[in-house]
Amino acid sequence: MTDILVIEDNPEMSALLCDFLRAEGYSVAHCPDGESAVKTFEMNGAKLVILDVMLPGLDGFAVCRRIRESANTPILMVSARTGRDDKLNGLLLGADDYIEKPYDIDILLAKIRGIFTRRYQNNVLYDGFLKIDKSKRTVCKDGIPLELTQKEFDLLLLLAENAGKTLSKDFLFNRIWGFDSFSEQQTLTVHIKWLRQKIEAEPKKPSHILTVWGVGYRYER
Repeated sequence: MTDILVIEDNPEMSALLCDFLRAEGYSVAHCPDGESAVKTFEMNGAKLVILDVMLPGLDGFAVCRRIRESANTPILMVSARTGRDDKLNGLLLGADDYIEKPYDIDILLAKIRGIFTRRYQNNVLYDGFLKIDKSKRTVCKDGIPLELTQKEFDLLLLLAENAGKTLSKDFLFNRIWGFDSFSEQQTLTVHIKWLRQKIEAEPKKPSHILTVWGVGYRYER
């Protein structure tokens, strides 16, 4: 997964920003328009999105809405549109911050460092039921280690990091198996069944990995 996805149509500004971010040690992907940004995020994800508002095709507001349909990834909106209504719109759509252009690069970098420290420095996710160690790639249920395959771990982590949010089957499949995978979507259903057998008290009556009929799955703590 890429650290930061930069969505910016200005070539000079995007190149400069990407250079600064890479100098800070982040892995960076860039998209110049909304459509390619949505596709890139659905295929590869990102730990943070820096999103311009005025984009060709889908604008930044539409992109923000699309990302928020499936993920809680931090989003920093940046724009020369500084009106109160634009700021409110961005924040109400789910952006974590709305930054005016031109921005101070040092302040932007400080905001990014803060987000990564708060969101990703702690590699252990604990919800009172499961303890998921991201760095060690281990899962414990009530203190007892579970044996999960690589795909089972990746799928459980993705669901748990988006607890309370319904994730579509297409999104889950593309994120775990890849957009160009030769596997079929039935593979997702099988892995959900295996996960339920390992973490649920009653796998046939799950209380944590829930099916949302016609859409996908939702993890409840």
